[in-house]
Amino acid sequence: MVIFDGSSTNALRGYGMDEFPKEIWYVENGALIANPDTTNRDLITKERFKDFELEYEWAVDTAANSGVFFHMQEDLTMESGNGNSPNWLDNYELQILDDENFYDTLAVRSAGSLYDLIKPVNKELKPIGDFNTAKLIHNNGHVEHWLNGKKVIDFTMDSPEMKELLGQSKFKENPEFHSDKEGHIMFQHHGQRVYFKNIRVRRLEH
Repeated sequence: MVIFDGSSTNALRGYGMDEFPKEIWYVENGALIANPDTTNRDLITKERFKDFELEYEWAVDTAANSGVFFHMQEDLTMESGNGNSPNWLDNYELQILDDENFYDTLAVRSAGSLYDLIKPVNKELKPIGDFNTAKLIHNNGHVEHWLNGKKVIDFTMDSPEMKELLGQSKFKENPEFHSDKEGHIMFQHHGQRVYFKNIRVRRLEH
């Protein structure tokens, strides 16, 4: 299923909205771009997914920050302008970042990481402005994140290892963290210019 092909945004809408948030996000030269000169509004897929394989490409401007979330629910009010998704404390995030110029330099919060939980391995990033290819797979609780053809993250939700990592993280006070097994895929508007293109998702059947 094509989510974004370089022109149509019909498969996407704004968080808490029925329509696509024009001007907050815009399409230019085949890329979907977050506008930093507006209030923040995250993008979500209109459809919900459980087990899936998501492929996309991303690029960042200098010091830009974004992320891809999955199994998202729309049960919190969007806080426009605060720089964060409303549910960012509730769900796993695959981090998108300019590692060189962003103020937070911890590897566990770097590009390709499972934000604040697992630092990426075998990571090779493209230069700022160039597009990285990414793949996110969720299959019955098992998650893989691939970046530029290399697997950088591999974990199983609800495993003892993940429970230990969560207990040591900023999410430790949230007992409901990623408790939903199905939901929207979300692309974060963090107040900086980020670019997405060639977004595709395939449901995994069992």
